[in-house]
Amino acid sequence: MKSVTVNVGEKRTNWRWVICSLLFFATTINYLDRQVLSLTWKDFIAPEFHWSDSDYGTITGFFSLFYAIVSLFAGKFIDRMGSRRGYLIAVGVWSFAACLHAACGWATMKIEGLASVEALAAVEAGSALALAIASVSVWLFLGCRALLALGEAGNFPAAIKVTAQYFPKKDRAFATSIFNAGASMGALAAPLCIPLLAKALGWEMAFVIIGALGFVWMAFWSKIYSSPEKSAHVNAAELTYIRQDEAGETPREVEREQTCTISFWRCFTFRQTWAFIAGKALTDGVWWFFLFWAPAYFSDQFGYASYTPMGQALIFTLYLIVTVFSVLGGYLPKLFVERRGMNPYAGRMRAMLMFAFVPILALFAQPLGTYSAWWPAVIIGLACAAHQAWSANLYSTIGDMFPTSTVASIVGIGTMAGGISCYIINQGSGLLFDYAAAAGDAYSFLGFSGKPASYMTVFTVCAFSYLVAWSVMKALVPRYKKIEI
Repeated sequence: MKSVTVNVGEKRTNWRWVICSLLFFATTINYLDRQVLSLTWKDFIAPEFHWSDSDYGTITGFFSLFYAIVSLFAGKFIDRMGSRRGYLIAVGVWSFAACLHAACGWATMKIEGLASVEALAAVEAGSALALAIASVSVWLFLGCRALLALGEAGNFPAAIKVTAQYFPKKDRAFATSIFNAGASMGALAAPLCIPLLAKALGWEMAFVIIGALGFVWMAFWSKIYSSPEKSAHVNAAELTYIRQDEAGETPREVEREQTCTISFWRCFTFRQTWAFIAGKALTDGVWWFFLFWAPAYFSDQFGYASYTPMGQALIFTLYLIVTVFSVLGGYLPKLFVERRGMNPYAGRMRAMLMFAFVPILALFAQPLGTYSAWWPAVIIGLACAAHQAWSANLYSTIGDMFPTSTVASIVGIGTMAGGISCYIINQGSGLLFDYAAAAGDAYSFLGFSGKPASYMTVFTVCAFSYLVAWSVMKALVPRYKKIEI
């Protein structure tokens, strides 16, 4: 292990921020890969495969459910494999899966015995063959999404583990908010490039080109990453700064923090684990609903397809708001800790309570949408920004209370809970939207009828999820308490 003897006047290196930038780019690619489907299904894929909203809801819902299941074990896998190898394997799997989506059209054509991919769209809508094409293609996409989920489940456990290794507690929420902004950046870049790629080269090439970015990232990660103790780019001054939370601890305690793990099933005996589970389960579905359905919402309700200038502008504006404000939200607990003298957990919980009120604005998205589509774009952007700020602090509570060696396992457990909520909201939304569209005026909610009423229903659920989550977390862990192994 590297010596931590600091030379007088030695200037501290900042290699931890280089590592943070790699986490940022990995998360950006992660979300780009997820967004390819949401930005191409309505206007490019659905006409070819004769999909309904329920078909898309099934695919996104299954992705979330499988993501939830594998997340339960992804964290433990990262803890066992280590950050370097575990992250490489995760990115490699999801990048291959992203590219594999491009083969679904060809495979459907072969299975149904048609002469060309173009012949799929030419089949009469509502015919038995059209239903068969829809069914086969949905199953093929489900397989690709399952493999994508298998790889992507490793992203956040690995990233949070690396953050706990490279940053002291007071900086972790800010560092997490920076790399977590990769989710917003991916969503921000996606509408600018994916629909254009799909329109110019076909939706298949959009999956291939975006998926290949992961392989580029892997080359940089394998070359650059090592633990701070082993890195030639981290000097003694920076290592001392990173390890400042260990001041006053014995060498034995430090070693236990880094190497001693908690058994998988014992993790469920701690209130802190259940607080994290509640925080993820009650809020992750909100983010994924907006991520998966916003392009379809603007297309359905306002007629702005994802490849039109207005459709792109709306999605771009939404995620520009998310990108800017989510990073600022991650800095707020740092101010509470440094200027108000609060412990990190108390500072995070105060910040999270503030963020929990912002999504209530979602109640006004549909009513104000009757005046202009820009109102929902701005409101949903603010709600999503609050989620990302909330999420950055929620992840950091794990590093506050659990040993570094177990962080990825706890993150995986919480991500599993979040994935289940994503399945429920995405599958449920697809079914609700189809039902409301068919029911027309027979389905109404808060002054809206038909499909607009179904969107208003889901927006209302999203509006209050964070306050409920914060209340449950506060009840389970009212004050900071570190886990003792």
